[in-house]
Amino acid sequence: MAKLTKKQKAFTAVDREKFYGVDEAIALVKGNATAKFDETVEVALNLGVDPRHADQMVRGLVNLPKGTGKTVRVAVFAKGAKADEAKAAGADVVGAEDLMETIQGGQIDFDRVIATPDMMGVVGRLGKVLGPKGLMPNPKLGTVTMDVTKAVTDAKSGQVEFRVEKAGIVHAGIGKASFSESDLKENFNAFLDAIIKGKPSGAKGKFVKKLSVSSTMGPGVKIDLAEVAGA
Repeated sequence: MAKLTKKQKAFTAVDREKFYGVDEAIALVKGNATAKFDETVEVALNLGVDPRHADQMVRGLVNLPKGTGKTVRVAVFAKGAKADEAKAAGADVVGAEDLMETIQGGQIDFDRVIATPDMMGVVGRLGKVLGPKGLMPNPKLGTVTMDVTKAVTDAKSGQVEFRVEKAGIVHAGIGKASFSESDLKENFNAFLDAIIKGKPSGAKGKFVKKLSVSSTMGPGVKIDLAEVAGA
């Protein structure tokens, strides 16, 4: 009989029909992350919403208490003192019209864009470029702000943006497989809490329909919703 590969073993270790408790699910995902790199641990939820309706949109930011384990590159649109403030806070790219031209030229080497309100006239011209990538600054998400120090610090220290997709699915990385189980659970709880608190006014019936965790290369592990408060 042929020997199972690490990936095959990982998939046979998970009962695809079973619903697991949160602790057991996280332990399984960690144990099955056998790739040669530090895999990202992801949470995916199927929500009872239709994001085509404005009153059913689920979107926001959450600060993961244990960080994300990844380096986030931040670009800031600002001038003068605010540009200096952004650099001091650790922003990777800071600029104004020059930054707009760089992005228009196809150079996008950052994961988050922050802008001061006075720069939105410039940033607005990049809607077709930044919009589809989910990078457009937004006042509701705290990425259009005069407090660039806080925005940059938050982005760098474990802040995760989430947004529901067309099919009502929302997912995000909550850490790395190298994190301890307790750190992953703390991040999991913070992320889930943010989703549940972000339940839109137009959501009817059951809000969280399905919930699972997985690693980049590993199988998805279904979570028993009875264990999840507010779901």
